[in-house]
Amino acid sequence: MSYVEPAGKECSVALTSIGDALYVIGGKWKLRVILALREGSKRFNEIQRAIDGISARVLSSELKELEMNGFVTRIVHTQIPVVVEYQITPYADTLGNVLQALAEWGATHRDKLRRER
Repeated sequence: MSYVEPAGKECSVALTSIGDALYVIGGKWKLRVILALREGSKRFNEIQRAIDGISARVLSSELKELEMNGFVTRIVHTQIPVVVEYQITPYADTLGNVLQALAEWGATHRDKLRRER
């Protein structure tokens, strides 16, 4: 599938749609959190260990935003001690093609940079 440059009103709609997508999943960490959770439910510290360099404060914020947008579910197990796990929702699976395309593009870009050095 190739991208066809929209014209006129279609361009405006495309820009708005891309802006909406980037608002929800953009930034350094959100897609990494989703990827970490694709392997299965994890506790907060497990997620933090899986994502090199993310602080607890930033991870907490990202998880709240991902939950608010329907990508992550927070599950509280009321045993003693209380255990909190996070898991991705079926809605997060709609990002599958986006994640695949980004992974392929990232690998291609990295190879390009290596060749140019």
